[in-house]
Amino acid sequence: SFFNGLFITNAPAAPRLLENVALGPVVAALSFVCSVGNVPLAAVLWAGGISFSGVIAFIYADLIIVPIVLAYRKYYGWTITWRIVAIMFATMVLAALAVDGIFAAGGLIPKHRPSVDSITSRGIEWNYTTALNIVFLLAAAALFSLTVRRGAKDPVCGMTVDRHKTPHRSVAGGRTVYFCGAGCKAKFDADPDAYLDPSRREAVPAHGGHDHS
Repeated sequence: SFFNGLFITNAPAAPRLLENVALGPVVAALSFVCSVGNVPLAAVLWAGGISFSGVIAFIYADLIIVPIVLAYRKYYGWTITWRIVAIMFATMVLAALAVDGIFAAGGLIPKHRPSVDSITSRGIEWNYTTALNIVFLLAAAALFSLTVRRGAKDPVCGMTVDRHKTPHRSVAGGRTVYFCGAGCKAKFDADPDAYLDPSRREAVPAHGGHDHS
């Protein structure tokens, strides 16, 4: 595949390890995969010959794919976003190297690589993975229900906050409005209509970071 072709697979161990682990997060960002879709692609990359550390780094990198980076930019601005991405990238690479070292020392890295065809031809079947999917689907449904019942959207930054726990709130337009922090509350209180009136909402400047204290 195209992505497999980006990785060095026939080279001495050290340069191959470093290139694979550094490129893993980059490929993850370019492939736009999330924390579910990256696992099948990681399996294909592993079958194609990339190192174990490269696969782990690829899986870790779901938090720096382009759509999420754009979300960071919306909330924090580009300066903070690039810092977040740089710190996450370094952490992902170091963590992948650590996992690779631990697994290698314990003899846990698989010796056999499945063929790509064997991965893509696998169907859905009842096994322990199916049971875990059901358990966590129910857990996700419970958490979603809790968020719907307890959560409220901060009109300034768009974050979901617990209406029962946040001390930052204001009353405007006959209803209570909840905020993630004092900074968002202050912006709202300065001009409530700018956030409550749909006709003016589009004119509100993009939110580039705020105080959560």
